[in-house]
Amino acid sequence: MAKAGRMDTPAPLLASSLVALGGAIGSLLRYQVGRWMTHLLGPQVVTAFPWATLTVNIVGSLVMGLLAGWLAKFGQGGEQWRLFIGVGVLGGFTTFSSFSLEMMMLIERGQPAQAFVYAAVSLLAGLTALYIGLIAMRLA
Repeated sequence: MAKAGRMDTPAPLLASSLVALGGAIGSLLRYQVGRWMTHLLGPQVVTAFPWATLTVNIVGSLVMGLLAGWLAKFGQGGEQWRLFIGVGVLGGFTTFSSFSLEMMMLIERGQPAQAFVYAAVSLLAGLTALYIGLIAMRLA
């Protein structure tokens, strides 16, 4: 039975299962892309530039765009697909695809300033947090 809100919202256990299964698939795909890029380009090239991460970010963003467009066009039963592919598979594959979708939604809603702030804060705060984590562990 659907919960309040969207008519096609699955029960919490099913929703969580869809996300978990999708996440496992996405993580495995990301790992395999890294292995494939290393095989294709060689370890020296892959360690000199993050080709695998760039690849999954671009592919993930493309798939997220296709999924968002499909859901907007057809929608029926879309919440389960959104959870499985959008949140699960693409979440395990790359979170950049979600970031790209959210940026585009802000831009399409006529909020370019908010999109810029979101991008800037995400990049700067993310790098700062990572740096703080590295320093904290080096000092530990």
